[in-house]
Amino acid sequence: MAQFFEAKARQPDALVFFRMGDFYELFFEDARKAAAALGITLTSRGQHGGEPIPMAGVPAHAMEAYLAKLIRAGFKVAVCEQMEDPAEARKRGSKAVVRRDVVRVVTPGTLTEDGLLDARGANRLAAVALRAGAAAVASVELSTGEVEVLATGAGGLASALAALGPSEVLVPDRLFSDETVNAALKAAGGFVQPMPQALAEPSASEARLKRLYGVETLDGFGTLTGAEIAALGLIAAHLETTQAGKLPALTPPRRAGEADVMAIDPATRASLEIEKATSGARDGSLLAAVDRTVTAPGARLLAARLARPLLDPAAIDARLDGVAWFCEHRAQRQRLREQLKGLGDMARALSRLALGRGGPRDLGTLRDGLGAAETIVGLFASTHDPLVEPPAEIASALGALNLDLHSDLLAFRDLLVRGLGPDLPALARDGGFVAEGVRPELDQARSLRDDSRRVIAQLEARLVQESGVALKIRHNAVLGYFVEATAKAAEPLMAAPLNAAFIHRQTLANQVRFTTVELAELDAKIAQAAERALAIEVETFEAWRAAAVAVAGLIQAAAEAAARLDVASGLAEWSEDVGAVRPMVDRSQAFEAEQARHPVVEAAVRRAGEAFTPNDCRLDGAGASGPRLAIVTGPNMAGKSTFLRQNALLAVLAQAGCFVPAKSLRLGVVDRLFSRVGAGDDLARGRSTFMLEMVETAAILIQATPRSLVILDEIGRGTATYDGLAIAWACAEALHETNRCRALFATHYHELAVLDGRLAYCANLSLKAKEWNGDLIFLHEAGPGPADRSYGVQVAKLAGVPAPVVARAKSVLERLEREAGAPAHLEDLPLFAAAAAVEEAQSHGPSQVEEALKGLDIDGMSPREAMEALYRLKGMIFLPS
Repeated sequence: MAQFFEAKARQPDALVFFRMGDFYELFFEDARKAAAALGITLTSRGQHGGEPIPMAGVPAHAMEAYLAKLIRAGFKVAVCEQMEDPAEARKRGSKAVVRRDVVRVVTPGTLTEDGLLDARGANRLAAVALRAGAAAVASVELSTGEVEVLATGAGGLASALAALGPSEVLVPDRLFSDETVNAALKAAGGFVQPMPQALAEPSASEARLKRLYGVETLDGFGTLTGAEIAALGLIAAHLETTQAGKLPALTPPRRAGEADVMAIDPATRASLEIEKATSGARDGSLLAAVDRTVTAPGARLLAARLARPLLDPAAIDARLDGVAWFCEHRAQRQRLREQLKGLGDMARALSRLALGRGGPRDLGTLRDGLGAAETIVGLFASTHDPLVEPPAEIASALGALNLDLHSDLLAFRDLLVRGLGPDLPALARDGGFVAEGVRPELDQARSLRDDSRRVIAQLEARLVQESGVALKIRHNAVLGYFVEATAKAAEPLMAAPLNAAFIHRQTLANQVRFTTVELAELDAKIAQAAERALAIEVETFEAWRAAAVAVAGLIQAAAEAAARLDVASGLAEWSEDVGAVRPMVDRSQAFEAEQARHPVVEAAVRRAGEAFTPNDCRLDGAGASGPRLAIVTGPNMAGKSTFLRQNALLAVLAQAGCFVPAKSLRLGVVDRLFSRVGAGDDLARGRSTFMLEMVETAAILIQATPRSLVILDEIGRGTATYDGLAIAWACAEALHETNRCRALFATHYHELAVLDGRLAYCANLSLKAKEWNGDLIFLHEAGPGPADRSYGVQVAKLAGVPAPVVARAKSVLERLEREAGAPAHLEDLPLFAAAAAVEEAQSHGPSQVEEALKGLDIDGMSPREAMEALYRLKGMIFLPS
């Protein structure tokens, strides 16, 4: 219990899994919590302070399953292992306790075991830091060693975290008072781990980073900002605590900025169902629709690319070149994909080995993966056409996989090929994984262990021959091996000269037992052979593990290269399946899609044996080749939401480096993508459907730039008709005149159609429907011009609303249409009349107090400096007498 209390004192906020032989046991409050969460029995063991000690336990062999449940339930778990064998402990005294220590702390973001991870999904640990007005988000995928850091502003935290989808986020405790940070954390999801603010201080963070990477300076990582160093330092501090001093194999931090990737806020990401459907499942998402990868690392890389589309047309074209090459070389693609299917997850195997959690099977994964890499390079070499060089995306990947270019990696692969046997256990302590002939002393120990019966039989035959006595060599747990003869036959053995060789051990009623020096030595050798064989194998494993860590960078590069080939060839496979084409991405403000299709809806329609109706869409922020703003009208169920989403998804696919389901697409790079489609609410934060809609609309109107793409559906529908129409009208004008971005604005307020003639770069689009014999037929075709009506009553009939209700609705509608005049003379409104008044009120610019506030470095101020600043600000305010 003293050991338990020590472990608990070091990890007070974690459940302590305390190893007791074949079980992990939990005590006191840990036991109560675990029993409730796992549904296991709560019992007691011994007493403390005169009270029974609550206890619960799980079998060691089933620990992973229970661990997964606790992590999903939001617990941290400290694993306290036995650090020595009980026999070793007994050497210190018969009552000595086996030494134990915390070997790791398991949190949602630090999982590495296959059984606890989604093979095709990333498991990231992220950290947020603010410094001198700048923000940064750092992340590590501990199971693969990938490290990234993104410099952003406080307003960009939500988009950055949503793109990462972290399982766990580290946050300095001071930031919980910041509403922007809190909103970003809530939107991102994942387990939030508060960290002491002191751990985010730059000097301490820099020292921890140097220790983590084993470097003297961080200059090799580029010019990191204070916020970036603080965020990376939080991750380093967390890894030091949770990994109990073991250093993971990490890549150097890959830096990015807001100017490198498309910003997609959490609401837009959920609305477009990029990585997961609204149900939370992968099926039904854009990722699931386009994923044809055959390896787990490839699937993770594809997900990362879709989550963070690029902004640089040259980098996008490099990815598209790889997809196009595989589209043109179908036979080569098929051969490559067959080889990739046998490729294991080398990055995750390496990470487990580096952290001391790997086993012989992980070494086998590296051996087989590097062997497959050699085969892949040979496959391209054998079909090489000097007139058709692979593009840079493929050539660089092949270079990383070519073992002939990396002698250390080749030597390591050869070491494993020679050294590993055919049957590999999960754990090194199970033995049997080192091939014969690698270690002569191991072969000798194995021979003695496995052939002991034959060796004993040979010795017995020799002793019978030399003594002339009918004796037997037997074994029991007390004496070990011994020589046994009947009482009469044993008499010569107790007399000279044989008594010099046969040492008397025991006399029974009918038998006498002896030993010899040779038999005693053989007994000890046989008893130790198994232990020695295992010790040699464990020693060999540790040497191979160290060799893997020594070439970790090369293995990680090879694993990433294989994933890139998998993504490019998989996207080519998907493109061929669905008839997708290469988009043209440039720095214009154009969006020109011809006969485009929704990738997810089309897949569902095709499974049902039906055809998807393609549509064109033409927008231009500059107004040169199309309207800046398109007002989209049409009946319910006609396909407006599908039309809006499909065009947004085309932008995501194109900038992620994928082909697009269309006849053609020209896309000017989209820096920010916004979607307000579908109804929802946030009851936990007291937000109604309409309030949530307005919050998201406000974010769009504030953040959208001339390079952004915005899709809005039914803005203003959740309130009174005139209020909603007024809001929709004002938002449409603002998008056109102030944001000046490309926008699709779907609405049932047909009054907005007059904006076509009032705004310079506005046009009407409508989704068509026809009435036939009293029934409504949806054509799902988008064409120019506004819709004439919404057909809401007909849609109600299709939905199964009772006939009397439909009939009554028709009569009410006819009466309203007869009696109602124009609901409002909106066409008489001067454009932006109200906005002009607001602008005039604000034309004087920021006040002296506002300017002073902007100049304050809140994060870098001492309490005294903060107090002095407050007095200065107060003195600037004019107080009337």
